[in-house]
Order: sequence, then C-alpha cells, then structure tokens
Amino acid sequence: MTQVNIRQLFEDKQARLGLSRVAGADGTDRIIDSNEVNASNKGLVGHLNLIHPNWVQVLSETELDYLRYLSADDRDSAFRQIEQSGTTCMIVAGADDIPAELVAFANQSNIPLFASPNPSVHLMWLIRHYLAKELAESTTRHGVLLDVLGVGVMITGESAVGKSELGLELITRGGGLVADDIVELHRISPDTLEGRCPELLRDFLEVRGLGVLNIRIMFGETAVRRKKSLKLIVNLHRPPSGDLSQMERLPLNATHQEILGVNVSTVNIPVVAGRNLAVLVEAAARNFVLQQRGINSTDEFIERHDRLMLGDQ
Repeated sequence: MTQVNIRQLFEDKQARLGLSRVAGADGTDRIIDSNEVNASNKGLVGHLNLIHPNWVQVLSETELDYLRYLSADDRDSAFRQIEQSGTTCMIVAGADDIPAELVAFANQSNIPLFASPNPSVHLMWLIRHYLAKELAESTTRHGVLLDVLGVGVMITGESAVGKSELGLELITRGGGLVADDIVELHRISPDTLEGRCPELLRDFLEVRGLGVLNIRIMFGETAVRRKKSLKLIVNLHRPPSGDLSQMERLPLNATHQEILGVNVSTVNIPVVAGRNLAVLVEAAARNFVLQQRGINSTDEFIERHDRLMLGDQ
C-alpha cells in the first residue's frame, strides 16, 4: 500500500505547476491511498465531476461559470456533494477570478483549494502522471539493474556469483548503472515495471576487493541512469561440477518471471571459467530486441531444419 498526502503533492509540484494556496487546510490529513484508489471507480484527477467525483477536482473557467450560475441552494447542494465525495483537494486552473463562495466552502470544509496559471488539461496531465508513479505498486529485488544497449536488464543470482563485476564490465562497454544490490521496482502501468535505486545507494557499485565505487565520478554522467523500465532478467548460476554438457542447448520454451503481476523475460546463463559474460548479456539484450520485433532465431532455425528434413523425404 502506498499513499500520497496533499501537502506532499503541493510541495512536489508547486514549482512545476506554479501552485499557490488559496483556502482550506494545507492537506496534511488528506490522503490518497492506493488501495482505496484501486477499489473505487473514482478518477485520480479530472474536471469537476459530481457524479463520478475525482480524488483531485480541477476547476477551469467552464466549471467556475457553472458554479456562478447555479442558484444559492443548488450551489450549496453541489458543495455538499463535493464534501461528501471524499475529494482530497481542488485546483483552480488558468483562472484569476475565484468565486468567493468557493473560497468560503474550502475554508468551511477544510478541503485544500489551490490555484495554478496553467491550463487545466496540461495541469491534469502532469498531476495524473505524478500520482500514477507515486501510487504504483512496488517491491524490491536483489540484483544489479543496468541499461544495456537501451534495454533495462537486471542481473540476478546467488551471492558472490559475480553480478557486480559483470555490471562493472558492462558499464565500461557503454552500459548505464541504475541500481546495485537493491533494485526498487514500481508497476507504473499494467505491463511496465520501472526500476529505480534507493537514494542511499544511488551512483554506487560494490565490487569485492575494490570496495564501493562511485560510478558517476569514475565514468561520467552517461554511465548512470535515474530509472529504467525492466525488460529482461539475466540470472547467473553455477552449473553442478561446472559441467555445461548437461544443460539444454536449445531451450524451446521462453522463460518468464512474474513480478507484481508483470511477466518479465528471463535468461539463465551458467557461470564457468572462460566465459565472456558481458558479451553474452549484450547478446541476450540484442536477441530480446529482435524477439520484440517478431524475429525469433530459435524458431527460424527449427523451421529451416524441418524444411530440410521434409525435402530429404
């Protein structure tokens, strides 16, 4: 469960949206809860709606005119609906003349009322994006998340298998570090996981024998990423007795790992002496891109093999 209180929303988006407080409370006790959002039919943010009220109600000049032309009784009824609907805050967008009745209602109900010079559609787009990310389901995984050839790749495996060393080599080959050791994963859309790094660990990579390295300082700004969508998991493992001959050479079925309800493509790479793991991970990333474009090398080989077999018969 994740939450956003309205004061946090105001402080985080104040500079970007030019928000100013007009009336009502500061919003500390007004909470948007991810569980309540998922269980209700309310929209996160939208123009003033009394039938399907939004958690954040936006009033442009059109909505303000609607309130101005209501009779006193009808306006009071509309205000009661807003108060009883669980609205967490109201934002007047792109309007200078705010009705005194709306200001009085905000003060009486302790619903925060903000104002922004931005057009309502632009304001709603930015706030909706902000709330969707802040309220996204999240979890953590142990591994190293990198940008490899434009693909978000998380390297996993047991302790001391060589994840960080492999990450360091990929960085020297042009990759970008997102997170080492602890990877925060947020489900920002039904089929997208966004990986981030905890603030404490940002820019750092721990390598046994060398200690903690600051990748940003060592390799420059282009060697780190603030976030990356997770597309591929590379799991490193040591085969029994270091024998690769017992492994399946042509895995026919694609493997996936489910995280927060999202299936992520997974590749298992055995770790033995002499293997160039960085090249293998880059090849896995390239192969993933091809598969996304509908090109599957294994299927193509099997189809070619079957054609030749049928031709011989």
